[in-house]
Amino acid sequence: MNVGEICSRVVVVAEGRTPVQQAAKLMRDHHIGALVVTEGGEGARIPVGIVTDRDLVVEVVAADVDYRTLTVGDIMSERPAALKEGAGVFEAIAQMRSGGVRRLVVVDANDHLLGIVAMDDLVPVLAEELSALAQAIRLEQRREAQQRR
Repeated sequence: MNVGEICSRVVVVAEGRTPVQQAAKLMRDHHIGALVVTEGGEGARIPVGIVTDRDLVVEVVAADVDYRTLTVGDIMSERPAALKEGAGVFEAIAQMRSGGVRRLVVVDANDHLLGIVAMDDLVPVLAEELSALAQAIRLEQRREAQQRR
């Protein structure tokens, strides 16, 4: 299975000049923890950054910075961790682990934004695969037991 199959294709985006307060409202309204910062028009969006709810807390609230003076571009992490849509689940996990991130931007062959995949998306897929593996083990053990009777 590849990340293009399991990623969320509905991605909330912002431009670098978007005010931080508007970004926070977008996150709240869409019940998400990250916005992808893009350049380019509809259908050709290039991810250039990412802003998470943690960025808002650490970079703005905890630092006691006046949010009214900040834009998304001021606090975004540049060059977000990204994967091509054909990358596998284990490649995504490895990249999350090595980068210390919970989310990866998913792009097409031209590096245009396609989606976002989060740890929360991977856990159910892995759980289903592990369950299938456990079932295969049980069936194999039953078959062996029946053959030896």
